Amino acid sequence: MAENDEQIVTAGYDLVFAALPRSATFARAWRAHALGDDFPDGFEHISFVTLDEMRTIAREMGIGAGDAFGDLACGLGGISLWIARETGARLTGVDISASAVAGSRARAEAQGLAGAARFVHAPLAATGLDSGALDAGMSTDALQYVPDKRAALREAARVLRPGGRMVVTCFEADAERVAGLPVLGSDPAGDYRPLLDEAGFDVTSYEETPAWRERLTRTYQAVADERDALAREMGEAACNALLGEIVLTLQVRPYSGRVLFAATKRE
Repeated sequence: MAENDEQIVTAGYDLVFAALPRSATFARAWRAHALGDDFPDGFEHISFVTLDEMRTIAREMGIGAGDAFGDLACGLGGISLWIARETGARLTGVDISASAVAGSRARAEAQGLAGAARFVHAPLAATGLDSGALDAGMSTDALQYVPDKRAALREAARVLRPGGRMVVTCFEADAERVAGLPVLGSDPAGDYRPLLDEAGFDVTSYEETPAWRERLTRTYQAVADERDALAREMGEAACNALLGEIVLTLQVRPYSGRVLFAATKRE
């Protein structure tokens, strides 16, 4: 089941990440409803992380010039590239989608950050990074899709140095609502704290993000309402991959919370 779910996630996001740069409609809707007008141009993404949350993630990681940090499930790299620019830290992004890795590299080049960032095509449970290679790590709105969350968090702990900080935004799943669903139903987590403890982390903060359900519903509905324009701009296959997740989320309401947490790898 986990391997099949990983293939589903990879195939869908390969299509979506390759097509998103062609869609002005998606960019407009996502900025209006998910990101906000103050979000920095050139660093847009498809998670729900705001400018204030980016600042919180950077602060909680505690990184500065010369430090090394990782972005696990980096997508197109917008958030972590902004953090790399603001802090002077060196970024390693990891994503299971080859399209995401290619897009992240292109974006780093466009933002003049190619020398400060590298991107790796790999699953979160087997990044291939050296043990203790990172001073800090982050992940944004992706962990809910990982088919083996314990393995992914153990890998995050492995690649962090002792005392390194991991800062994450992600959705908590309602196990009853996602039962039997592909991907979301394979390894649902309603509370990540026990998994973090098992992986060797001490949780230092764990908070639900404000008004997350309203933002998600408003954003997803606005995107779904643009189906015809998205299909023209992105192509039918990528549009269907994108809207499949969106419509399912609107119909099933699989999430019980969206949290931002920080955890420290034990010495």
